[in-house]
Amino acid sequence: MDSEDRPASNGDDPIDDDPAVDGSDGDDPVGNEDHYDDPVGGDPNGTGPIDDDPTTETEVDDGPGLFYRFRHDMEGPLMWLREMLSSVAVVLLIGLILFAVSGVWPPMVAVESPSMEPNMNTGDLVFVTEPGRLAPDVADNDLGVVTHETGEESGYRTFGDYGSVVIYQPPGRQASPIIHRAMFHVEEGENWYDRADDRYHDADDCEELRNCPAPHAGFVTLGDNNRQYDQANGLAEPVAAEWVTGVARVRVPYLGYVRLITTGQAEVSDVLGAIVVSPGTGFGIEGIGSQSVTVGSSAIGSPVVGSPTIDSVAT
Repeated sequence: MDSEDRPASNGDDPIDDDPAVDGSDGDDPVGNEDHYDDPVGGDPNGTGPIDDDPTTETEVDDGPGLFYRFRHDMEGPLMWLREMLSSVAVVLLIGLILFAVSGVWPPMVAVESPSMEPNMNTGDLVFVTEPGRLAPDVADNDLGVVTHETGEESGYRTFGDYGSVVIYQPPGRQASPIIHRAMFHVEEGENWYDRADDRYHDADDCEELRNCPAPHAGFVTLGDNNRQYDQANGLAEPVAAEWVTGVARVRVPYLGYVRLITTGQAEVSDVLGAIVVSPGTGFGIEGIGSQSVTVGSSAIGSPVVGSPTIDSVAT
């Protein structure tokens, strides 16, 4: 029968599974999706390859680091630690600056007793410099100390009176250093009776006056609140240059009580009493080559009659 006479298929003819017809040999991954085995890996649903790139995975965020938190935390232990260390650093920095200016350590001393009242009070914190540093022009010695005698002539005043206030430590003294005013200077063997103000001794001549003639060169000193020279009451011989450890420059009221309380030399009640009795106490500043002033000072007490008051300082 010719091909023209062959009847058309009605759709019931068997399916031709000859691989040559559909171009599939049974192993072609394109021709048979059910047996597709992608050697690289892919989506089992046939939607495309799976992206296994580890860089696209979500990273775990552990939060800011310890150093960042130490700098920026506004609460918690790291904040308290930061504030404490910052305060210590500021104190150390101020101490180093004061040391650089003063040349002595410690650069601040606390007044322990009232012998310099009303110009220095118990509990004052006094800034000192080493002898010779920041010396005024009117000083006539290497220590930069202006005596009361020279101060009267030149008009040089510090802490409410003429002359410089010095801190000195006599040999063999176990107690704290003494802070008193330098009144005048004597030479070895000098009879200084006639130079002395009779308000500050009760002798009739040099023989009755202690340390007269002068056993060695040095300063005759006096507490502003005392009735006798240190050399007349036996507190010290004339203050030799090597005994002078510093020259007082600035005082800050009450801050010295911090030192006195921590060392057991004062109580908190002493501070409250001082503030109540002397509310007007201000800053005392020694002039450098010029006149100085003490603002608003008032006395807290007075010395016992007939006995010297020693104004010592805690270092």
